[in-house]
Amino acid sequence: MQLYNTLSAKERATLIEQAGKQRLTLSFYAYSKIGNPTLFRNHLFVLWNEQDVLGRIYVAHEGINAQLSVPADNFNEFKTKLDAIPFLENVRLNIAVEQDNKSFLKLKVKVRDKIVADGLNDDTFDVTNIGVHLKAKEFNELLADPNTVCVDMRNHYESEIGHFDGAVTPDVDTFRDSLDIIEEDLKEHKEDKNLLMYCTGGIRCEKASAYYKHKGFKNVFQLEGGIIEYVRQVNEEKLENKFVGKNFVFDHRRAEKISEDVIANCHQCGTPCDTHVNCENEACHLLFIQCDACKEKMQGCCSEQCQEVHNLPFEEQKELRKGTHNSNKIFKKGRSEVLKFKK
Repeated sequence: MQLYNTLSAKERATLIEQAGKQRLTLSFYAYSKIGNPTLFRNHLFVLWNEQDVLGRIYVAHEGINAQLSVPADNFNEFKTKLDAIPFLENVRLNIAVEQDNKSFLKLKVKVRDKIVADGLNDDTFDVTNIGVHLKAKEFNELLADPNTVCVDMRNHYESEIGHFDGAVTPDVDTFRDSLDIIEEDLKEHKEDKNLLMYCTGGIRCEKASAYYKHKGFKNVFQLEGGIIEYVRQVNEEKLENKFVGKNFVFDHRRAEKISEDVIANCHQCGTPCDTHVNCENEACHLLFIQCDACKEKMQGCCSEQCQEVHNLPFEEQKELRKGTHNSNKIFKKGRSEVLKFKK
């Protein structure tokens, strides 16, 4: 029984091109007690590998967090088999705003301690006592309320290129970092303010809302389905769009354009730009914002030092990487002294 990928990303990309068929990028999550995550992981891999599903999926005792690329003509079969899993029946599927056939090039189903790295001890509070879910129309109404504090539960590199108008955007590297900062900043308003939260697809807010209710916040609300579902409802119901810029996504697309506004800057020259790239020096791979002019000048690298390494023969680059781990800059996305115009 095959329980792992046998094709490289390059080989898979070629097959997708040759097939010439449309694929759908979508995501979903569900909190549910899974007794044997490894067994469930293996079941999903076999099931989805047969359906040519690609993506990045995390399975844990607490549930599942999935980001997928599904062949459009196989979608009904995919949905039918998903619904056959009791706790996933009729789970909300967040369909991407912008589609790309190569959003994912491998099927990766991984067992993790948590489906989102929140650093919390779930035994210390009721994770099912969550905040009020809001549709897009209700979200807009509460956002306009002067008694509301709207908080972006994403990381700095996500909110830098796009966020809701008037939202608080914590300058944090991880979801866990934001939890204590927000509680401290709003400690005087636990009873008299509306705490309105949002994230990409809703999963971070699901846990955060229960955590903040445990911490004494009385009026906790969250955007159901996150930014992805919000945009769908805005377009379908002809609502006013309150999201400015791009929505950062965790696949090869890196972002979806929600409005025409460009609210970020190239990290190298400061010109308006909201295109994330990874440094072409494989030993660095830093995620940062780079305009086309700087991309050409720097050959897609974040610094002159990385550019020099990138221009070395491949074998020399491999030698330089031997015995060393990738820089922590990779995990501190957009955090580097070489980026002169980082906000």
